Amino acid sequence: MNALSLEADAHAGVVALDLVGLKCPLPVLRARKALRALAPGELLIVRCTDPLAAIDIPHLVNETGDALEGQAHDERGLVFHIRRRGS
Repeated sequence: MNALSLEADAHAGVVALDLVGLKCPLPVLRARKALRALAPGELLIVRCTDPLAAIDIPHLVNETGDALEGQAHDERGLVFHIRRRGS
């Protein structure tokens, strides 16, 4: 997956967004755009390497009212699981 790719699994209601290599503010802006495109209840999985995303993504989720279901850091960067809020 390249830095701007978006993969969807329509059957599972899961969308993966690979933002590896992008610097602030692009990860949070791309995540916001992807969230707007999701149906209520769908899951967005965001992977990024920008350390500021650890602050920016949770702030975005708080602002939009969506649910941050998980946040992790591994050798490949940060991963966020965001559930789109209901209508």
